[in-house]
This record gives sequence, C-alpha cells and structure tokens, in this order.
Amino acid sequence: MNPALARPRATDSALLVVDLQEKLMPAIHEGAGVLNQSRKLIHVARLLKLPVLVTEQYPKGIGPTVPEIRAALGDAPTVEKMTFSGCGAEPFWAQWNSFARRNAIVCGVEAHVCVQQTVLDFLERGQSVFVLADAVGSRRPLDYDLALQRMHDAGAIVTTAESVIFELLGRAGTPEFKEVLKLVK
Repeated sequence: MNPALARPRATDSALLVVDLQEKLMPAIHEGAGVLNQSRKLIHVARLLKLPVLVTEQYPKGIGPTVPEIRAALGDAPTVEKMTFSGCGAEPFWAQWNSFARRNAIVCGVEAHVCVQQTVLDFLERGQSVFVLADAVGSRRPLDYDLALQRMHDAGAIVTTAESVIFELLGRAGTPEFKEVLKLVK
C-alpha cells in the first residue's frame, strides 16, 4: 500500500508526545504554536480514547513537561529517557506495545533530534508514523525543515494536527465533532 494513502483512525492510532519540557520550549522556534497544536491534539486523543505516551529527556536537567501540556495529558504514562530516541529507553517499548496500535501520531521537540530518531525507530519496526509539522519544532528552522524532509523520505507521513484530528473523527454530527469544533475555531 502507498504510505501516503495511510490514514489514522481512532481505533488503530496512539499519540506520542516527545519532550515538551519547561527549559527546552522557550528556545524552540515558534514554540508557542507547537504547544498550542500539541495541546489540541492531546485533547482530541483523550476525547476519542486514544492511548497517549509521553517522553521526557533528562528531566532533572531540562525540567518536566510544561504545565499546560501536563494538565492536558492527565494520567498519561511518562517515560524518562537519556537516549534521544524514545524507543531506546528501557520501559518505552513495553508501554507502546501494550497499546496494540499500528499508527503512531507524533508531536514534540526537537524535530531533528528526539522526534526524528524516534520516528526512524518506529519506521524500522513497521509502524505507520504521522509527524505533525505544526506540532513539532526545533530551535533552528533549518534543522526543522531538514528533519521533516528526512522523516518524509524515510516513509513517515508529514501532515498537520488539524488534518489528523479530522481523520481521527471521521465524520461530522457526533458529540465529539461538536467538541472538536470548539478547539479548531
């Protein structure tokens, strides 16, 4: 099947939130937009009951997940890591595999480091991966641009948060659709 034809569905997708941490976010180019789009996606994931996993890179040094994102995440499990790829952290795969979902929807930072390395590991293991261009970021625009291109070239679907949100919903007229409209307007 052509990877570009892949679509995330609420029944076969899980969300990965990568390193949206207090000391890192102020340095991210257009970081406020990354946080806003990530928050919307987290809200929709919870509304549609998608499993959510969070990573934090060396939280003792970089700090915890930013409060607005932590509040949106509720009780989503968090994996602390020293590896750049979330997949390299010891408890990561056990938690991810417990979701039993074939699609990984990815938001977070930095696009060219932790996001990219995690996405490449997901692809190596046969996951379909949706990278949300408006919900990932890097400190420098060049790093961001090249990371999106590399992930796309490797087989990830690069799209936007709103596109994925509406694919997850699948139809209008539902109570979930009405709730999502409040977020995207």
